[in-house]
Order: sequence, then structure tokens, then C-alpha cells
Amino acid sequence: MAKKSPLGKGLGALIDNSKFEKKSVNEAVSTGAVAEIDIDKIEINPFQPRVEFDKESLKELTISIKKHGIIQPITVRKLSQNKFQLISGERRLRASKEAGFKKIVAFIRKANDQEMLEMALIENIQREDLNAIEVAVSYQRLIDECNLTQDTLGDRVGKKRTTISNYLRLLKLPSVIQSGLQQKLISMGHARALVTVENEKEQNNIFERIVSNKLSVREAEKIIREINFPAKKSTYKTKSNSKTNLTEKHIDFKNKLSDILKSNVTIKRNNAGKGSLTIPFTSDEDFKKIKEILLKM
Repeated sequence: MAKKSPLGKGLGALIDNSKFEKKSVNEAVSTGAVAEIDIDKIEINPFQPRVEFDKESLKELTISIKKHGIIQPITVRKLSQNKFQLISGERRLRASKEAGFKKIVAFIRKANDQEMLEMALIENIQREDLNAIEVAVSYQRLIDECNLTQDTLGDRVGKKRTTISNYLRLLKLPSVIQSGLQQKLISMGHARALVTVENEKEQNNIFERIVSNKLSVREAEKIIREINFPAKKSTYKTKSNSKTNLTEKHIDFKNKLSDILKSNVTIKRNNAGKGSLTIPFTSDEDFKKIKEILLKM
């Protein structure tokens, strides 16, 4: 009786008549093709953006792999003759181990550390159900470690620049609120509203109110508007009474410009629409960087 393939019938049926033609490891390395490799020769991806794996979901995937085999190959790079490093597909690798498989089918890619980091982060962002903070951390790492601009990053992952910016701003939230977003105590909408609150203590207080009272995003936004734009009573009106009165558009622009320039931009505006925009800098070098960014814009 023929020995059953550790890949399962699912992938075997696909490989026979598809572009995923199985080759030897050496052939796969030189051509970037698919090969069957020993699972114990694969080390975990050090750049994996996902920190936690849902146990129930992993269990379901293990059962599926036992029954149908691996449908989509994982992606690895070769480190040495008998060692590979995972680029993407950690859930499939873990489930295959749990299913008792000794071998797994993988795309073998050529990549240096930076290329691997970029591939791993982008593939995980596109394919995995990452929470908003994991996505934000991945975006920030791509910008910092792969020297990508927000515009270039947007092109790579198929997102608008404003979307990238909205995710990155989440990293400015206190750790308690970031944790709450990861645990789904609040939504992305709640978090985006909380970012507009400048005082950290106030942010935490509103966060606790949202969680305790199960407030909707609209209810949270109403509370935040009342804090950001408090009604001020005046016993008399004079031309000199020029209180700051920023609209949501002004605040959004201020935050975006601050992100771009890496500087705490301030905007002042009175009821008549007159005001000023201030961009502080800490040194001549800082001024030069801000000037270069503005000239490019």
C-alpha cells in the first residue's frame, strides 16, 4: 500500500496540474519555486508582526490540515544547507506541526534581512487578520527599518496615505488604550477619536467611560467634542476677544502636519477665521529638515 503524502490530498491535487510544480530544494532556491522541506529545519520568522495566535482558530486550522492537507505553501528563505527561515505562513507551519506532519511545501525565496523584513510585514498585513495596533506597528517598522515614506508604503500595501497616517497615530495613545484596542474593548473608531484628545489623563478617563458604559463611537465623539471645544460664556464682546476656535478640519490638519514634520505644530484661530500656524524647531539641523520637507511639498 502506498504511503500517504504528508502534504495531504489537497495540495497534491493542485501541484500535479498547476504552476506550483514541486522541485528539489536546490532547484527551488535557484528559481524561487516550490519545494518540500523538513519542518524541523525551519526556524520561526523573527520579524513576525503577529504576537498572539488565537488557540481556537489554530486548532480549527490543524483539523483542516489533517483532513485536506496544506492548500497554500508557506514562504521561506534558505539560511544554510540544512536550515531555512520562515518569511510568512507561521499559522500554517504551527498547525502542520500539530497535525504531525514532518514535511511541508514552501516557496523558497532569495532575500537579505531588509528584504525579508519587508516581505514578511507586507505579506502578513495583507493576509492575516491583524488587530489595529499590530498593523500600526508593522507600518511603523516598514517606515523605520525599510526606509519607506508613507506614500511609498501606501503604494506597497494598497492603502491611501491618510489610512496609513490614521494607523500610525494610534501608536501615540497610552499603552492602556492600545491594549484595550487589541483586546477589542474599543473599536478603531473609538481609538481615532481618542487620539484627538491632547491630555493623556483625559484620554484614559474617556477610555474608562467608553468601556464601563459601552458607549458607541458617536457618543464618545460627542464627549470628546465637548472637551476639545468647551462652550465659553462671555459677559461682553470686544474686538480683542479672540479665543482659539479650531474646527475638526483644523485639528486633523494640525495632527497630520505634526506627523509629517515630526514637530508639535500649533494652530490658533479666532471666530472671524483669523489665526496663525506655528512650527517649532529645536536646532538648526531640525529647521533644515523641516524646510526640506516643506519645499518638497
